[in-house]
Amino acid sequence: MKRLLLFFLIVNCQLSIVNSLYAQVGEYRSALAFGVNGGYNWNKVSFDPTIKQKYHGGTTLGFTMRYTCERYFKMLCAVQAEVNYAQLGWTEVIETSDDKFSRTINYVQVPFLARLGMGKEVKGMMGYLVLGPQLGFYISDKDKRSGTWSAATLAQRPNNVVEQYSLPIQNHFEYGITGGLGMEVNTKKAGHFSIEGRYYFALSNIFHDGKADTFGRSANGAIVAKVTYLFDVFSRKD
Repeated sequence: MKRLLLFFLIVNCQLSIVNSLYAQVGEYRSALAFGVNGGYNWNKVSFDPTIKQKYHGGTTLGFTMRYTCERYFKMLCAVQAEVNYAQLGWTEVIETSDDKFSRTINYVQVPFLARLGMGKEVKGMMGYLVLGPQLGFYISDKDKRSGTWSAATLAQRPNNVVEQYSLPIQNHFEYGITGGLGMEVNTKKAGHFSIEGRYYFALSNIFHDGKADTFGRSANGAIVAKVTYLFDVFSRKD
């Protein structure tokens, strides 16, 4: 419940920022851009009890829509929404045997972002910040395991935690916050090209977290590197 309240607090703060930007006396903009994005995720699942892991790699790709509403002093203000396919999950580091295990979890992710940019608006480079809430919808998952995988090797796991191997993904909806920094090259005719780094922090868990459940926490956390191409649908300013 506390994590859910934090999520809605962030959404409310984001809406307040957007509303305050509209209320400022700046240079009016009305520009809609649409395009595609793609990149790579490095994800870990934050487990409690702890499970030792290394980053689990997976692709992300999808569609991006951005609406620019105002230039206030030197800051270009916009809102951005995406619909992305993303591969998350975890890869365990098992030091007590030759067992190997990883699970890839596939999601549709929908971030809603406030975007603040500084730099060249039409021709040249612009640096920017994005921040906002993100929703995720589970599609499927797949395990990959190798090694001995016997009762003897399972008994050697730290804290005797082995339930994650047989548990299905129990929460098919997740929510969290994401944010990052990027650089964009703006052209007058060819569109907008950007490269960006983000971090996604899930506030919800992939497994149930009640008192009778094994894990008190099982939340995704991903470093994301992506490139985006956008073309202008329309662009007007005073």
